[in-house]
Amino acid sequence: MFGMSVFQSVLERLKAEEDEDGATHEEQTPSANIRGLNAGFVGNLASSGMADGDAAQRAYFDTASEDMLAPPKPAPKPVMPDHLCRIRLEQIASDLGLTDTETPAGLADKRRRFAAENHPDRHHPDFRNNATIRMKIANMLIDEAQRRLYLMQRN
Repeated sequence: MFGMSVFQSVLERLKAEEDEDGATHEEQTPSANIRGLNAGFVGNLASSGMADGDAAQRAYFDTASEDMLAPPKPAPKPVMPDHLCRIRLEQIASDLGLTDTETPAGLADKRRRFAAENHPDRHHPDFRNNATIRMKIANMLIDEAQRRLYLMQRN
């Protein structure tokens, strides 16, 4: 083995081990085992009589707890937030807190804050109708305040 590269010496040693076992490359069957490990790398599902999916399912059920195997519990019925019940014009105007001294930036800020809390996409589907009504009325009130502000600035 002297005068050979490390790779060549490893190949020679492996060939010598195969010759001692009496096995050749043609006689060996493919295996998922790795020499030096006491277990297969992938596992030998063929010898267990299970297909890939069966082994995974069996492993899941063998390790699952009772609460994992129980059917899912129904989700609790959502509760409508109190502010979504306030859908009258006066109530929404009060929630917006519009005054006669508003500025364009202040109105834009109020619209953003109101939308952050009331936009229909932020609520459960059962409550989106009320949220939509609140947003429509609030937008109408803010648009009207902006129109009045524009007219006051123009005169």
